Amino acid sequence: MSSKILSAATVGLDSQVIEVEADFGGGQGGLFIIVGLPDTAVQESKERVWSAIKNSGLEFARSKIVINLAPADLKKEGPAYDLPIALSILMAAGMLVVGDDDKKALYLGELSLDGHLRPIAGVLPVAIMAREKGIKRVFVPEANAEEAALVDEIEVLPVSSLTQLVLYLRGEVSIEPKKTIENLNNYPSADYGIDMSFVKGQEHAKRALEIAAAGGHNVLLSGPPGSGKTMLARALPTILPAMTRAEVLEVSKIYSIAGKLTKDKPLVVERPFRSPHHTSSGVALVGGGTFPRPGEISLAHRGILFLDEFPEFTRAVLENLRQPLEDGVITVSRAQGTITFPARFTLIAAQNPCPCGYYSDPERRCICAPTQIIKYQKRISGPLLDRIDLHIEVPRIKFEKLTSELSGETSEEIRARVEIARAKQTERFKNLNIKTNAEMGAKEMKEFCKVDEQTLLLLKNAVQQLNLSARAYHRVLKTSRTIADLCGAETIVLAHVAEALQYRTKIE
Repeated sequence: MSSKILSAATVGLDSQVIEVEADFGGGQGGLFIIVGLPDTAVQESKERVWSAIKNSGLEFARSKIVINLAPADLKKEGPAYDLPIALSILMAAGMLVVGDDDKKALYLGELSLDGHLRPIAGVLPVAIMAREKGIKRVFVPEANAEEAALVDEIEVLPVSSLTQLVLYLRGEVSIEPKKTIENLNNYPSADYGIDMSFVKGQEHAKRALEIAAAGGHNVLLSGPPGSGKTMLARALPTILPAMTRAEVLEVSKIYSIAGKLTKDKPLVVERPFRSPHHTSSGVALVGGGTFPRPGEISLAHRGILFLDEFPEFTRAVLENLRQPLEDGVITVSRAQGTITFPARFTLIAAQNPCPCGYYSDPERRCICAPTQIIKYQKRISGPLLDRIDLHIEVPRIKFEKLTSELSGETSEEIRARVEIARAKQTERFKNLNIKTNAEMGAKEMKEFCKVDEQTLLLLKNAVQQLNLSARAYHRVLKTSRTIADLCGAETIVLAHVAEALQYRTKIE
């Protein structure tokens, strides 16, 4: 006797329906075979499933069982097939009869040996796929229910154990569907423990970060040790606007695939802030592996990627950032296929000007040899620096400012201006697939970054004197557009371009 039930596989950020078929009877007793390109975790499900069935009071005489995971040419990985395999066995053994509606549902979950369900990774993209395929019902572990409930138009049923699900399918108990999450304000925002008002002085750097937050521009902070570079970077998330529902869904999907959502934090409702160590490998940064997983740049999607001690990263690792900084995606190619992950992040990098850190400090002598300084600064390639819009010098803080009782603007005050500027961009790009000024291409720039003849003359002189590349010229225009938005101006004028140009001089 055979049976069939539905589950799902996740490849990259997308999911696909998997048919779990069981054939029961005949052959050597106790023989349990799984076919359909299962990985080690799927092969090991045999022992988990047998124990879970037995400990749920559903023990039956063993016979040969063949489980087929179709389509057979797609690699299956992870423990999420435990639950559908167990159900298909029970159905094939004649111990469970499933109605037509429940046969069309999706089943996901890892079984413990006592039959309880453990949470799994990748539930959110499965729920999104189910909605797109017209599947109306999804059974998931109780700990994953809130994550799946972000998707509307499907019924999410939280399951705590195999016994509970069997009783439900027999009509002996009921399971209350998880209500679709409508109000994301029910989830508290992250407490960053820092505020822009905590940063003493550095008004020029704060202004640059406000521009970066408003337009999604990349920033390089350079200065001696202890000048506040790291503190400024960590304060940046406090002035970013709240994510929209679409962005929450987009980011949470990535974190779901990476297995970083928990029962206590089923959704990512605040903009990500990722700060990988400078010893990170290229795969850790951009993603990859035998079965490709998102890297730090994808986990920072719609948020901040902070690279402290920028020149200490291996040059080969940093060069991996060049393509995603331009395109907003990273494509990982492996023998079994190509997967694309989103990577639309704002890069904030911090560095010392030399190995000892005091080359630019007027009050402390640098002890580095000229060749050391040149070698240190050349660790960052020109093409990578060219992709950074705002180059900021962060000088030593004077004692008078450090001990001053006067505090600067709070993050809330700065964020209010940023939100107004972002609202202008949302309206500007409402019919386009971009969200911020930094994402504009040549076509959008031609329409939204027009300048008068006087401003064009300033740009011409700047390109000649600073030897700006075509990319740098376009990035100056994008930054100018953001400055104009912060000022409430409809058009870019001379003052906006002049301010944008001062952030390019440090690398030319």
